[in-house]
Amino acid sequence: MATRRPPRPDAAVAEVLAGKPPPARKALMRLREMIYRTAATTDGVGGLEETLKWGQASYLTPETGSGTTVRIDTVRNDPSRVAIFVNCQTDLLARYRDLYPSLDFDGERAVRFPVAGALPEDEIRHMVALALTYHRRKP
Repeated sequence: MATRRPPRPDAAVAEVLAGKPPPARKALMRLREMIYRTAATTDGVGGLEETLKWGQASYLTPETGSGTTVRIDTVRNDPSRVAIFVNCQTDLLARYRDLYPSLDFDGERAVRFPVAGALPEDEIRHMVALALTYHRRKP
Protein backbone atom coordinates (compact mmCIF):
# COMPACT_ATOMS: atom_id res chain seq x y z
CA MET A 1 0.00 0.00 0.00
CA ALA A 2 1.38 3.42 -0.96
CA THR A 3 1.65 5.98 1.80
CA ARG A 4 1.68 9.73 1.61
CA ARG A 5 4.47 11.87 2.96
CA PRO A 6 3.55 13.55 6.23
CA PRO A 7 2.28 17.11 5.91
CA ARG A 8 4.46 20.03 6.91
CA PRO A 9 4.60 20.35 10.68
CA ASP A 10 2.06 22.55 12.42
CA ALA A 11 3.65 26.02 12.83
CA ALA A 12 4.00 25.68 16.62
CA VAL A 13 5.40 22.15 16.27
CA ALA A 14 7.81 23.32 13.56
CA GLU A 15 9.08 26.05 15.88
CA VAL A 16 9.69 23.58 18.71
CA LEU A 17 11.41 21.09 16.40
CA ALA A 18 13.60 23.84 14.91
CA GLY A 19 14.90 24.60 18.39
CA LYS A 20 16.23 21.07 18.92
CA PRO A 21 19.89 20.17 18.28
CA PRO A 22 20.29 18.87 14.69
CA PRO A 23 20.80 15.16 15.57
CA ALA A 24 17.74 15.17 17.86
CA ARG A 25 15.68 17.14 15.32
CA LYS A 26 16.54 14.55 12.64
CA ALA A 27 15.48 11.67 14.93
CA LEU A 28 12.26 13.48 15.90
CA MET A 29 11.39 14.11 12.26
CA ARG A 30 11.98 10.41 11.56
CA LEU A 31 9.66 9.47 14.46
CA ARG A 32 7.08 11.93 13.10
CA GLU A 33 7.30 10.35 9.65
CA MET A 34 6.84 6.87 11.16
CA ILE A 35 3.78 8.07 13.10
CA TYR A 36 2.15 9.46 9.93
CA ARG A 37 3.01 6.41 7.84
CA THR A 38 1.71 4.08 10.52
CA ALA A 39 -1.52 6.04 10.76
CA ALA A 40 -1.93 5.95 6.98
CA THR A 41 -1.48 2.17 6.85
CA THR A 42 -3.46 1.18 9.96
CA ASP A 43 -7.16 0.48 9.41
CA GLY A 44 -9.58 2.73 11.26
CA VAL A 45 -7.14 5.42 12.40
CA GLY A 46 -8.15 8.16 9.98
CA GLY A 47 -6.40 11.52 9.73
CA LEU A 48 -4.10 12.77 12.42
CA GLU A 49 -4.06 16.14 14.11
CA GLU A 50 -0.63 17.51 14.94
CA THR A 51 -0.42 19.98 17.81
CA LEU A 52 1.61 20.86 20.89
CA LYS A 53 0.76 19.34 24.26
CA TRP A 54 3.04 20.06 27.20
CA GLY A 55 5.43 21.64 24.70
CA GLN A 56 5.78 18.36 22.80
CA ALA A 57 4.80 17.42 19.26
CA SER A 58 1.56 15.48 19.71
CA TYR A 59 -0.55 13.33 17.41
CA LEU A 60 -4.26 12.73 17.96
CA THR A 61 -6.99 10.82 16.09
CA PRO A 62 -9.89 13.32 16.17
CA GLU A 63 -11.53 11.97 13.01
CA THR A 64 -12.14 8.49 14.44
CA GLY A 65 -11.30 8.76 18.14
CA SER A 66 -9.50 5.44 17.71
CA GLY A 67 -6.39 6.22 19.68
CA THR A 68 -4.70 7.86 22.60
CA THR A 69 -2.34 10.78 22.09
CA VAL A 70 1.20 9.99 21.00
CA ARG A 71 3.85 12.61 21.83
CA ILE A 72 7.50 12.87 20.80
CA ASP A 73 10.33 14.94 22.24
CA THR A 74 13.89 14.82 23.42
CA VAL A 75 14.47 13.26 26.82
CA ARG A 76 14.52 16.00 29.46
CA ASN A 77 18.10 17.09 30.13
CA ASP A 78 19.46 14.62 27.57
CA PRO A 79 19.30 15.76 23.92
CA SER A 80 21.21 12.62 22.91
CA ARG A 81 17.96 10.65 23.31
CA VAL A 82 14.43 11.08 21.99
CA ALA A 83 11.26 9.50 23.33
CA ILE A 84 7.75 8.46 22.43
CA PHE A 85 5.33 9.38 25.21
CA VAL A 86 1.85 7.96 25.80
CA ASN A 87 -0.81 8.59 28.41
CA CYS A 88 0.37 7.08 31.70
CA GLN A 89 -3.20 6.04 32.53
CA THR A 90 -3.19 3.51 29.68
CA ASP A 91 -1.61 0.07 29.83
CA LEU A 92 0.45 0.77 26.73
CA LEU A 93 3.86 0.92 28.40
CA ALA A 94 3.20 -2.39 30.16
CA ARG A 95 2.28 -3.92 26.81
CA TYR A 96 5.36 -2.40 25.14
CA ARG A 97 7.58 -3.83 27.91
CA ASP A 98 6.07 -7.29 27.40
CA LEU A 99 6.58 -7.10 23.64
CA TYR A 100 9.97 -5.38 23.56
CA PRO A 101 11.79 -5.86 26.88
CA SER A 102 15.15 -4.81 25.44
CA LEU A 103 13.97 -1.23 24.82
CA ASP A 104 14.65 1.62 27.26
CA PHE A 105 11.52 2.60 29.22
CA ASP A 106 10.86 5.57 31.49
CA GLY A 107 8.18 4.68 34.03
CA GLU A 108 4.67 4.43 32.62
CA ARG A 109 5.08 7.29 30.20
CA ALA A 110 7.86 6.88 27.63
CA VAL A 111 10.09 4.69 25.48
CA ARG A 112 13.52 6.26 24.88
CA PHE A 113 15.88 5.92 21.92
CA PRO A 114 19.42 7.22 21.28
CA VAL A 115 19.59 9.74 18.43
CA ALA A 116 22.81 8.14 17.21
CA GLY A 117 22.25 5.09 15.08
CA ALA A 118 19.16 3.60 13.54
CA LEU A 119 15.78 3.68 15.27
CA PRO A 120 14.05 0.30 15.70
CA GLU A 121 11.45 1.03 13.04
CA ASP A 122 9.40 -2.17 13.17
CA GLU A 123 9.01 -1.92 16.94
CA ILE A 124 8.19 1.79 16.81
CA ARG A 125 5.58 1.33 14.11
CA HIS A 126 3.94 -1.49 16.08
CA MET A 127 3.91 0.57 19.31
CA VAL A 128 2.47 3.57 17.47
CA ALA A 129 -0.22 1.40 15.85
CA LEU A 130 -1.21 0.09 19.29
CA ALA A 131 -1.51 3.66 20.60
CA LEU A 132 -3.43 4.96 17.57
CA THR A 133 -5.96 2.12 17.91
CA TYR A 134 -6.03 2.00 21.72
CA HIS A 135 -9.75 2.84 22.03
CA ARG A 136 -10.74 0.23 19.44
CA ARG A 137 -9.38 -2.69 21.43
CA LYS A 138 -11.84 -5.41 22.29
CA PRO A 139 -12.31 -6.23 25.99
